[in-house]
Amino acid sequence: MSMDFSGSLSGNTALVTGATAGIGRAVAVQLAGLGAEVVVHGRDPDRGAETAREIEAAGGKARFEAADLSVPDEVRRLAEAVGPVDILINNAGVYRFASTVETDDAFFDLHFDLNLRAPFILVQKLVPGMAARGHGSVVNLSTFGASVPARTAGVYGASKAGLELMTKIWADEFGPSGVRVNAVAAGPTHTPGTAGGVADALTGAITLGRAAEAEEIARVIVFLTTPSASYVNGSVVQVHGGLRAVSG
Repeated sequence: MSMDFSGSLSGNTALVTGATAGIGRAVAVQLAGLGAEVVVHGRDPDRGAETAREIEAAGGKARFEAADLSVPDEVRRLAEAVGPVDILINNAGVYRFASTVETDDAFFDLHFDLNLRAPFILVQKLVPGMAARGHGSVVNLSTFGASVPARTAGVYGASKAGLELMTKIWADEFGPSGVRVNAVAAGPTHTPGTAGGVADALTGAITLGRAAEAEEIARVIVFLTTPSASYVNGSVVQVHGGLRAVSG
């Protein structure tokens, strides 16, 4: 059985953070393909303009907004610049690796500022408007590292585990007003940020034996924003290709 999402998001405005490359860019392109007007967020104006042009060349609608999400006032300014939205994709984030002993304050703060505080502020500023209008969808990008311990990735995983808990809190807080909030916990994925074999190095733990392509993760994120996912709320969808069992 196939599902046709064509035009299912017409009339909706979507903000996708970190949309100039990788999973975020794939999400922006796919949302636009379903009729949404997409606000492409990033820090690089050139890459942002390129993504917007790609969407417009395919017949979609897009505009670019720059912001440094590690700065709280910049996040608030982004929310103000974007205006009312129907879909919020909290995709932007950072992942770096260090042991506990090697982790300094700046390393710790960067992960929680980008991976947890920025989504929190965007939900705080944008989702009440969705609730007032009686509809909306938020999807937060998490990682299988939020629930599976990974060496030297404790701070990264902890920041995403916090985002998964907030996903469930927000689903409870805004669900009665018609706003659905979900998360996608992605496995190793080929993106510009994982160039150099970072994603492929993790595939030994994956039953499918390979890393995902950005478009594969994006398809699940986009599905959660469509009417076909109308009863999915407060879920953390695992999209990691399956985890291998521990040998006895």
